[in-house]
Formats: sequence, structure tokens, C-alpha cells
Amino acid sequence: MERQYVTSSNILSIGYDPDNMILEVEFTTGAVYQYYDVPQSIYDGLMAADSHGTFLSSYVKKGGYRYAQV
Repeated sequence: MERQYVTSSNILSIGYDPDNMILEVEFTTGAVYQYYDVPQSIYDGLMAADSHGTFLSSYVKKGGYRYAQV
């Protein structure tokens, strides 16, 4: 999956597969996580957010989406 680099203190890049609704986040630590069944609207909000980390925490992590480290 192709990811876009973002300006964030803890996130390096973010990608999204709309066909499978998979959000992929690469952290500055090098860890990569995939979040499943994430709607396009959440990805759009994440990319437009002033703070990607805050948005990820509030709407993805606390949103209860299944995830796995890849």
C-alpha cells in the first residue's frame, strides 16, 4: 500500500486502501499498523486534521477498529 508522508511528531506516513477499507499508519518508531473496516470519511478526516496523532487517537484507536501490526 502506498503511504503519504505527513508532518507529525509520532506518525511518519499514512495510507488507505478504499476497496478493502484498510488504514495503514507508519509511526516514527518504524512500527506499521493496519486498521480494518475504516470508512473513507475517517481517512479523509485524518489527512485533513491539524494533528494527525490526536485524530488517530480520538477517532481510530478509540473508535474500536480492529488492527494488527504488520
